[in-house]
Amino acid sequence: MRERLSSPAVESPQPNSGNAKMASPRRKEKDAAPKARTRNLPGLSNRPAWQGHLRLSLVSCGIGLYKATTTTSDISFNLINPETGNRIRMVTTDPDTGPVERSSLVKGYEVEKGNYVLFTSEDFESVKLDTTKTLEIERFVDADTIDRLYWDEPYVLVPVDDGSAEAYAVIQQAMQQANTVALGRLVMHTRERLVAIEPRENGLIATTLRTRDEVVNMADALSTLPSGKGDKQMIDIARKIIDQKHGEFDPEGFTDRYEDALRALIEEKKRGHKITKVAEPEDVGNVVDLMDALRRSLGQKSAKPKARNDSNVTNLSKKRSR
Repeated sequence: MRERLSSPAVESPQPNSGNAKMASPRRKEKDAAPKARTRNLPGLSNRPAWQGHLRLSLVSCGIGLYKATTTTSDISFNLINPETGNRIRMVTTDPDTGPVERSSLVKGYEVEKGNYVLFTSEDFESVKLDTTKTLEIERFVDADTIDRLYWDEPYVLVPVDDGSAEAYAVIQQAMQQANTVALGRLVMHTRERLVAIEPRENGLIATTLRTRDEVVNMADALSTLPSGKGDKQMIDIARKIIDQKHGEFDPEGFTDRYEDALRALIEEKKRGHKITKVAEPEDVGNVVDLMDALRRSLGQKSAKPKARNDSNVTNLSKKRSR
């Protein structure tokens, strides 16, 4: 649902003029610091997800964090009423009074069933930490000491202007020479996040890290698995199969074949072609004779990744529906 936003009128400074209230532009204070302009970088969004200062001891520079991943190429669908062809609108509704304007809503924390304490934007503004505007490097660690379960979302960390570029370059090049990862904290999306900063080419990448309570205890999770040793001959054959399939990781060779099939399906639907249902993929099931399966697998050649348009998810008929 599209919301209409209105700006409150600002009273004219002229006393007792008798005229209607007029909106007047807010003048900049002469001693106000100029707002740093963010850089426009190819492939990154125009607005940073976070902006502040990177600080190493007494050295600091203005930085912006931009998402290093994108979902712009993902397929998305809308909910449509098939009888009218209209897109469905999600209306914010109070169960007692009916539809309400989203702009009038506040956030609430449920303290007991059906009972909430309410919070306004001013309440959240009252929670201020140093890390709200400063990403201070607290420690340097080796990258391999951070369990991969903790790595979360990557961001490109860049200086906001030319005045910050020199200090940024000094920190980046020193970290590159030391071959180390920096740890720091910042407040983002109403949470203080731990981030790992690492040099990448001539820049820096900052990856948010999950906290301890966000990662399950793997020892407990795997405690019920059988701990018996596998047959040595079978393990040797499995190792040979691994060697056959070993190679370099090339992201170009791995595409989302389901989404590729969806794109083909969309094109066929746009052309009015009839879509026929395909059989369910065969369930491979459990192996009865593990040694036999291993030996036969060893004789097979390593399969190459399928081409981008090669998909058997949907069987498309070329006959037009009338």
